[in-house]
Amino acid sequence: MLDDFMLHGNSMFTIIPIFIGIIFILVFGFILFSIIQNIVQWKKNEASPRLSVPAIVKVKRTNTSNSTHHHGETGAHHHTSSSTYFVTFEFESGDRSEFRITGKEFGLLADGDIGTLTFQGTRYVSFERQKTVIDINHNL
Repeated sequence: MLDDFMLHGNSMFTIIPIFIGIIFILVFGFILFSIIQNIVQWKKNEASPRLSVPAIVKVKRTNTSNSTHHHGETGAHHHTSSSTYFVTFEFESGDRSEFRITGKEFGLLADGDIGTLTFQGTRYVSFERQKTVIDINHNL
């Protein structure tokens, strides 16, 4: 009976470190894969021509994530949230492309805005809105 306990007890000390090692390798591999993927995309964008084309703002969307952190010593909770902003543009051909943009740019754009979109690969550069009749009358 004692030998049986020792046999199973020792196997747990062997299995758990292997399991933790596998989890570590998987997490590290995922992080490394993400970094390499971002570098490859950055290089593709750098090699792409910078294009300026007529476009219409079709859809704006926000992706918001929330998290809560518990501080053990004080018992306080700290809530954080972050937002990622996206805009879909439609070109004269009817094709559409979605770009990640800053919150400031997001606030300046409205669905239906017409103008010139400048982008490089998958990277948003700028959008220059054409003046509308309302803008012209307001400036008079």
